[in-house]
Amino acid sequence: MKTEKRKHILQRIITLIAAGVFLFSFYKLVPILYDYYTNNRTLESVQQIYESGRNVAEESVEGQVRTSFQPLLEINKDIVGWITIDQTKIDYPILQSKDNDFYLTRNYKKQDTRAGSIFLDYRNDNKLENNKNVIIYGHRMKDGSMFGQLKKYLDKDFFKSNKTIYLDSLYEGYDVEVFSVYQTTTSFYYIETEFPDHQSFQKFIDQVKEKSLFSSDVSINQEDTIVTLSTCDYAVDSLEGRLVVHGKLVKRGDGE
Repeated sequence: MKTEKRKHILQRIITLIAAGVFLFSFYKLVPILYDYYTNNRTLESVQQIYESGRNVAEESVEGQVRTSFQPLLEINKDIVGWITIDQTKIDYPILQSKDNDFYLTRNYKKQDTRAGSIFLDYRNDNKLENNKNVIIYGHRMKDGSMFGQLKKYLDKDFFKSNKTIYLDSLYEGYDVEVFSVYQTTTSFYYIETEFPDHQSFQKFIDQVKEKSLFSSDVSINQEDTIVTLSTCDYAVDSLEGRLVVHGKLVKRGDGE
């Protein structure tokens, strides 16, 4: 009889512990899920604003901010562009601050969020053609937002069928012709923005092409500008793993 009573007590203790673990996990999970929800709603709002601006016919004028960005700049003057990748959730404003830390944990309204923003390296000129390597960062969120779906480029079929990334600056519209994707760590310094000479730039291009998981027929010369998309890759290393996509910047032409 005592043995049965002990078993019953033990079962109740185990049940209470399990319930406690569940409640604690739920308590920790709710803020994360709420942050995902609010972040997605905030992004939907800015997408609607930008889409409304894009529907207005405009003509690119040298040095003049395009009509589609003017409503966004009224919200935040740190907005310097927009990036879109077909068959992904990536359709976001690009921010730029005086460092690479500010928008790691803030959205385009400068509100705190674990998703942060898609942002341009502070060393880059927001007139994109003035750079050799345009570097854009974003978190790899578990809900697939931000650069969470950049991992699709690790699939050969996706890589081959989504060769163009659409990148708009305040002043011009561009196509980014993807030519390289790979996983690496921060030990490989792929975020160099300036090169001492043409030979150094060409050497860098050769390196990132060689690292690519898949081959590409995109040709790049010493006068070109490339775009580098960077996000974390926890499968490679929990702290220093990175997933990198490179493309060639090509002006779309005046207007859209």
